[in-house]
Amino acid sequence: MPFKKLKPSLLETIANLELIEPTAFQEKIIPKIKSGVNVFGIAPDESGKTTALIISVLQKLKNTPEGDNPRAIIFVKDKESALKLEERFKKFTKYSGIRTYSVVEEHHIYNQKDLIYVGTDIVIATPKRLNKLYFQNGINLNQLELIVVEDANFLNGKDLLSDINRVSESIKKLQHVVFATHFGTKVEQMKKTFMNSSATVKL
Repeated sequence: MPFKKLKPSLLETIANLELIEPTAFQEKIIPKIKSGVNVFGIAPDESGKTTALIISVLQKLKNTPEGDNPRAIIFVKDKESALKLEERFKKFTKYSGIRTYSVVEEHHIYNQKDLIYVGTDIVIATPKRLNKLYFQNGINLNQLELIVVEDANFLNGKDLLSDINRVSESIKKLQHVVFATHFGTKVEQMKKTFMNSSATVKL
């Protein structure tokens, strides 16, 4: 079954990238995210999680730039993960005008504030840096629609979940999507916070 029921401009991009058939995981997870519910997406590596993430975020944002403030935040493990995901996004946003920006600890926070202020649709961030930016009033999240955790298993053994919780709990009416390879301790803990009412798609 081909990709379907997505924005025409997004379908055109998918076709140009020669992504003809969704993986089994993508076929299950993309419609569920599109419905607007909070979703856990649990699947092994190489199952198409990253592509599902990108397509779902762009569909949520109608594949169109809008306003000056971020409408989606994607939490990642580190600088390498952020830059890698940003490059993947650029393949899909080359002609749409969607603005994507990464914020990580290794970059100067005041420069990041300035660049975010210019305008961005998607912020890819480490939890620590995003939390710091938010509570220093360096990022306006009044237009935020979606929070995604790219690979939540990186949270295990670290005090990073609280950084995500603080941002999530301060904003109402958000959709949350959490990707992981398995239900680790921290992923299970999310069920008690912003994911207490959620669906699970597991491969």
